[in-house]
Amino acid sequence: MSDLKLGLAQGYWGAGPNPNFVEMAQEAEKLGYDSVWSAEAWGNDAFTPLCWIGAQTETIKLGTAVVQLSARTPTSCAMHALSLDLLSKGRFSLGLGVSGPQVVEGWYGRPFPKPLARTREYIDIIRQVFARETPVSNDGPHYPLPYPGDDGMGLGKPLKPIVHPLRNRIPIYMGAEGPKNVALAAEIADGWLPLYYDPHDESTYADSLKDMRPDFDIAQMVTVNITDDIDAALLGVKYFLSFYVGGMGAKDANFHNDLFCRMGYAAEAEKIQQLFFEGKRDEAARVIPDELADNLSLVGSKARIKDRLQAWEESKVTTLLVATQDKENLAEMAELIL
Repeated sequence: MSDLKLGLAQGYWGAGPNPNFVEMAQEAEKLGYDSVWSAEAWGNDAFTPLCWIGAQTETIKLGTAVVQLSARTPTSCAMHALSLDLLSKGRFSLGLGVSGPQVVEGWYGRPFPKPLARTREYIDIIRQVFARETPVSNDGPHYPLPYPGDDGMGLGKPLKPIVHPLRNRIPIYMGAEGPKNVALAAEIADGWLPLYYDPHDESTYADSLKDMRPDFDIAQMVTVNITDDIDAALLGVKYFLSFYVGGMGAKDANFHNDLFCRMGYAAEAEKIQQLFFEGKRDEAARVIPDELADNLSLVGSKARIKDRLQAWEESKVTTLLVATQDKENLAEMAELIL
């Protein structure tokens, strides 16, 4: 039996929800999975699917991976978390992240700069709400409470939540990519949700994680595909990776691309982005090296995946978030790990 915990990564929706997303969560619960995680981009929110799942499950933990800071004020985000934690009887974990300037400024109409300072303030306010010890206030520049602006009425006062939290410390996870942001997660959060993690080469994050606590949870999403056609499975992983490296961000502001460079694939990152901007998505995907796609996923026969799991078990990762819509893959991973 492995020390790794298993979660189900459901991600954000495309045109609509996966028709069996509740059924998949129920199956994961039966198999002994620890958690199920929902995401948001610029379509569905991450909280609502978890309400749907939570109402139809009993024990599986419910996490957001991730909600975007700019989508809600810190106190609004805390209200969602308090509500879900109470309704699910203490099963909720709050994963949050800054997203990127294209989404933050284009979708939410908010300024993007100072992401680390904003995150620190945001989480501090949320922790105040959860603690419910004193009225919530903040004198920082990003989320001042009460509102100090001359364009207000000047009547705001610090408030405590009316609701009494079930838990005064709901776990907070950070989605983080940059070295300083990952270090911030290790400092102030209960866990970290990386985008990419190569268990065969952990040097990319070594400095950022040097002071992490023993109970710090690193929950990594991993595409799982049990199949005899490894080439086709790896190509699917490459399409996913190349979309983030080449298409999720502007030419000079793509944090996923920057991370790819820090992992040692600067030439590939530049080529992928160039091809993406030329509309050559198929060619862009094929630039991803086989070895890297293989290291970031678990594909192939059950025996091959069992062998590939050793690197994950020896890594700093503590939770594998299985990305699949196939019940068979869920069951096989439970058999291999749990």
